[in-house]
Amino acid sequence: MTLPETHNAAVRRTAPSISRRWLWLADRLRGEGTLARRAWRGSYVRRLVVLDVLAAFVAALVGSRVPEDGVLGVHEAFPWMVAALPVVWVGAMVAARAYEERFLWVGPEEFRRVFFAAALLLATVGTVSWAFKLEVARSFVVVALPLATLLTLGQRWVLRSRLHRQRAHGRHQQTTLLVGHRSGVAALSAQMEREAYHGYRVIGCCLPLSEDDRDVFDGLPVLGDLEEVVDVVHRYEVDTVAVLPSPELDGPQLRKLGWDLEETQAELLLAPAVTEVAGPRVRIRPIAGLPLVHVERPEFSGVRRVIKGVVDRSLAGLGLLVVLPVLVSLALLVKITSRGPVLFKHERIGRDGQPFEVYKFRSMVVDADKVEMDLFDQNEGNDVQFKMRRDPRVTRIGAVMRRYSLDELPQLLNVLGGTMSLVGPRPHVTREVEQYGFDMQRRLLVKPGITGLWQVSGRSDLSWDDAVRLDVRYVENWSLALDFMILWKTIGAVLRGSGAY
Repeated sequence: MTLPETHNAAVRRTAPSISRRWLWLADRLRGEGTLARRAWRGSYVRRLVVLDVLAAFVAALVGSRVPEDGVLGVHEAFPWMVAALPVVWVGAMVAARAYEERFLWVGPEEFRRVFFAAALLLATVGTVSWAFKLEVARSFVVVALPLATLLTLGQRWVLRSRLHRQRAHGRHQQTTLLVGHRSGVAALSAQMEREAYHGYRVIGCCLPLSEDDRDVFDGLPVLGDLEEVVDVVHRYEVDTVAVLPSPELDGPQLRKLGWDLEETQAELLLAPAVTEVAGPRVRIRPIAGLPLVHVERPEFSGVRRVIKGVVDRSLAGLGLLVVLPVLVSLALLVKITSRGPVLFKHERIGRDGQPFEVYKFRSMVVDADKVEMDLFDQNEGNDVQFKMRRDPRVTRIGAVMRRYSLDELPQLLNVLGGTMSLVGPRPHVTREVEQYGFDMQRRLLVKPGITGLWQVSGRSDLSWDDAVRLDVRYVENWSLALDFMILWKTIGAVLRGSGAY
């Protein structure tokens, strides 16, 4: 199906950039249907299966070369292990549902299911060998299974990264219809456009009827009202319908919409009212015969927080030892190239609103903070934070350090001292904290971090609202797994240097 000429004409009346985008999309959708746009999924899953087989085969081959009882490759089970492991490995993946499309492409669930498959296979081998008194080669358990797990995780990460790059360039997208009120539609559309690698291409929206109805809202064609969702899906062969909370679509109406969409190829997505809380804290539990959403309390103290503190200080101490030559070299460069102290100490606001001094390599001229007010009319940051892409106060070596975040390495001392964490919201100055709204006060419940979701999502290129959303999401849903994921992504963000100024 194609976008109708009436909507194309409406789009032409908007800004040129919006017009070009929607006309391009209309051309891309012309002659395509849902099944055609999803055809790539089958080949992607088949590729996963083939690569999982290869990963298991390589792991079994390596395990067969590990000496067993001091002799290399003489155990009679080795040939069987090489032949059988790929088969049972794929079988374990199927049992763990690691090939189901709903668990692929985004989120950690795909990798969790790989771990679950490995644990399931290990438990099965142990149980069967004990029950039937079979001798299983130790290299199978110690080498082959762990290596198969690592290789499988690695190849799936590579395939996912490749898919994300393709989606960011407009390939493998699924058309999406947003349903709800204007404020929610605008926010969700902006979010989907920012994170295009998720593969949702918004083609329009359905809004409640009102006196100021327009053909285009916020750059999106208005394709109908809330009662015309199914008709719009049929008309444009929409792949995904994303419904935002609205009083017009309460329980019975929403249930009927779900039933009606079963007759189409469209997937139904429901946006929760507490979007930043949704995640590991949300569980559906049967209460009084009804499936109710239970929201767990966020953990701001307790055993997990103690473990986070131990991990922070251990990694910070190890990191200081590893980067010690870099620290010394940067200190010398700062001292030689400009007048003033090597380290810059600045008061920031930390956990529970307590002030502390953050350490950084000095990247600006002496007394740079005293002339900041004179430059405020040149602010290129967001509504609260002052930033300039070409700040005249920054020294030459300081510009290099700031681009690759090397000036923040001394904050490992803050982590050792307990005033900061490795991962968390960035610490703000008093002037910025005084402008916090209600949502942003949540970030003061945790220690600030050297890196966080803000750093790996665009840094200074983000608006203040985006920064608030990311900080609240971290505070509400933090976990050690999320911390390690952010630390891993920080490496790429630092190397790219995007948003660092």
